[in-house]
Amino acid sequence: MTWEQASADDIAVLERQLGRPMRGVHAIAARCACGDPAVVVTEPRVEDGTPFPTLYYLSLPEATKEASRLEATGLMPTYEARLTEDIDAHSAYQRAHEDYLHKRSALGVVPEIEGISAGGMPTRVKCLHALIAHSLAEGPGVNPVGDWALEDASWSLEVCRCRVE
Repeated sequence: MTWEQASADDIAVLERQLGRPMRGVHAIAARCACGDPAVVVTEPRVEDGTPFPTLYYLSLPEATKEASRLEATGLMPTYEARLTEDIDAHSAYQRAHEDYLHKRSALGVVPEIEGISAGGMPTRVKCLHALIAHSLAEGPGVNPVGDWALEDASWSLEVCRCRVE
């Protein structure tokens, strides 16, 4: 997948989506059908020097609501069990962790977060927001758990719900 440079308009939309000033924005990795940012790529160290391990940050409110809904339904233990039972999925999850670390280290090495990816990778399923963001940023086939969550979701990037009242 290709990252796009974040414009001033993107930053304004991200601040509106997240309700706070943006820090460490590197690029936009995925967009809603309407063009609004859905996944922001964040620098591994933000402007004040704080390490920030979350490379792919889910920003689109409808996506974050859906990730929260999926977490609330108790799917995370189900996904962990699938990883335990399916050696191919387990191996793919390990590769997703390595992909995440590789992409983040390309933006800068931060010793405090070295070896730490996101979402519980490579051994647990901890945060569907991060895993969904990874799948949206990199496309299908990179992160099996993010892919499973997107399959189970009642939301997708292809149908904009940003401006639904």
